[in-house]
Amino acid sequence: MEDNQILVQSEHNLIPGSRTLVIGQEFADVDTCRRAVKDMAIALHYELRVVKSDRSRFIAKCSKEGCPWRVHIAKCPGVPTFTVRTLHGEHKCEGVLNLHHQQATVGWVARSVEARLRDNPQIKPKEILQDIREQHGVAVSYMQAWRGKERSMAAVNGTLEDGYRLLPAYCEQIVKTNPGSVATYRGIGPGNAFQRLFVSFRASIYGFLNGCRPLLEIDKADLKGKYLGTLLCASAIDADHMMFPLAFGVVDCESDDNWNWFISELRKMLGVNTDKMPVLTIVSERKRQVVAAVGSNFPTAFHGFCLRHVSENFRDEFKNTKLLNIFWSAVYALTASEFDAKVNEMMQVQDVMPWLQRFPPNLWAFSYFQGIRYGHFSLGITEILYNLSLDCHELPIVQTIEHIRHQLACWFAERQNLAQSYNSVLVPSAEKVILEAIHDSQCYQVLRANKVEFEIVSSERTNIVDTQARFCSCRRWQIYGIPCAHAAAALLSCGEDPRLYADDCFSVMKYRETYSQPIYPIPDRSHWNDSSPWSQGAVSKADVVLGPPNIRRPPGRPKMKILKIESMKRPKRIVQCGRCHLLGHSQKKCSLRS
Repeated sequence: MEDNQILVQSEHNLIPGSRTLVIGQEFADVDTCRRAVKDMAIALHYELRVVKSDRSRFIAKCSKEGCPWRVHIAKCPGVPTFTVRTLHGEHKCEGVLNLHHQQATVGWVARSVEARLRDNPQIKPKEILQDIREQHGVAVSYMQAWRGKERSMAAVNGTLEDGYRLLPAYCEQIVKTNPGSVATYRGIGPGNAFQRLFVSFRASIYGFLNGCRPLLEIDKADLKGKYLGTLLCASAIDADHMMFPLAFGVVDCESDDNWNWFISELRKMLGVNTDKMPVLTIVSERKRQVVAAVGSNFPTAFHGFCLRHVSENFRDEFKNTKLLNIFWSAVYALTASEFDAKVNEMMQVQDVMPWLQRFPPNLWAFSYFQGIRYGHFSLGITEILYNLSLDCHELPIVQTIEHIRHQLACWFAERQNLAQSYNSVLVPSAEKVILEAIHDSQCYQVLRANKVEFEIVSSERTNIVDTQARFCSCRRWQIYGIPCAHAAAALLSCGEDPRLYADDCFSVMKYRETYSQPIYPIPDRSHWNDSSPWSQGAVSKADVVLGPPNIRRPPGRPKMKILKIESMKRPKRIVQCGRCHLLGHSQKKCSLRS
């Protein structure tokens, strides 16, 4: 009985540990034996010709004429396994003398790269063919490597079409596992083709409304997968100046209708979750669709443009380095009089009035913008979206959102632990600004007009501070939300701690509140159809069939637009001295002493 006991040897044990076959060797099924024989042939650099292959037998011989190597593998009676019945195991030929191998098919490439693909989904076809050449001594074409990667991606993550089919059930799981979250989608046409998706987790909604400053950045990134699409995002900023993604959207294309839908879903989500909608400041690119959508859905919000895009337009318009330097001085001017002086200086170089009419200063300049941007005048979410689009453009849509959810959960956990380690009143970045303001305040003379109003005198100018209104005539306190050096001097003169006069959104307490709610994981797909007793008879979203978008990537190699990360960072601020008003140094390092 023991002699007849079946031993099933997998292909992984056969290659490369055992590169030979033996009579009586058994395999789990016919597909396993086919793959094992193929892997052996590639490893030993011999090409095979399949004589017969069906569900009950597999016969192959060496492709070289006159070589006696031959194997006959047949199904065992009464069991699903296959065994080697006949084997002429010695090759008399010289084998494959070049790097090309007939058995190195796309399917073989897909199996070979699967483990590597799980560790690095961004591996490129060139890297795949290089790895195969080094590990197996076989040369495959770029197209074989590309198709092998596509097939392996489908085996690991499912097909792109499966992603759209599973999206309704996935949205249902988001709402079920994270109550209070929003996950809505829309299909169009007779085939219910995917058009739009909006997702926001309850932890993000709570963190924004209870801990973040009332400031939102809105941006997008193009997806380069088979069905293209655009990834949309609305992000807040936490107390320590880190991006706090609030809501994501995926749409089939960037259009007026899709932008309006995304921002209207954002408005509805905020309106449902708060009794009184906060007065928002929204920063975005100067896009016609975004401007119209923000204007119709957030009519009371202050909408400003990203300073990076405004400055790039100015640079491309005038192509004058001297003019660009004056422009940056105008951007960072804190008062209207300082800004107007810089505009007059630019006018002496070149007429900039037509450009200023197209880009009104109240949409980007420090001195004229009416909302509170807390010093954030460029989009910080762009780099995050760019990286996400690179990570996810080949993934099905369900895996794309799941990747984003996992990234958010990691950020929440890390920053929650970080918040518990803070023992100060303000977060470290705000604490640093306050300490600098306190240091710079020592050179001022403070004259108290009444209980809350102060006159701050220095050798070059006088500033008015109102501690109750949190106002300074230099406007730095109003723009950044943290007391400036003039305000610090006034507060210290009456025994007050300037830290207590920073906006609440900079406090450690608010920072902890921002990340206080967890983002719960989504269960495995095998559990999605489990229904609760109280949901019997209800129509489930999982029953909805959603097809892929009608838009597909055109054939050929797509044009690559390389986005330089350094160009997305905030423009370097030109430091202006508060004492002599010259550029290039701070008041602390000024050589002019009072």
